[in-house]
Amino acid sequence: MENWKEENNALHKTYVFSSFEAAMAFMQQASAKISELNHHPEWSNVYNKVSVRLTTHDAGNVITRKDRELASLLDSVFDALNELP
Repeated sequence: MENWKEENNALHKTYVFSSFEAAMAFMQQASAKISELNHHPEWSNVYNKVSVRLTTHDAGNVITRKDRELASLLDSVFDALNELP
């Protein structure tokens, strides 16, 4: 979980991509895996950046194991996309 910041009972990170299309590819690839976990992020996209906030609402808006798992999953998707030629 590299470069995640804990603030206000949530994990925060902004991913930066080479283009809008790359940012959208990240969100699309991550979405299927997110659905498998059944733990959905608060995220937004502005051009080549995707900002993510993770907290577990049904646990009282605190950081839980689910949030850390999702953070790790998102990092894995990001890393995989950046390894492509």
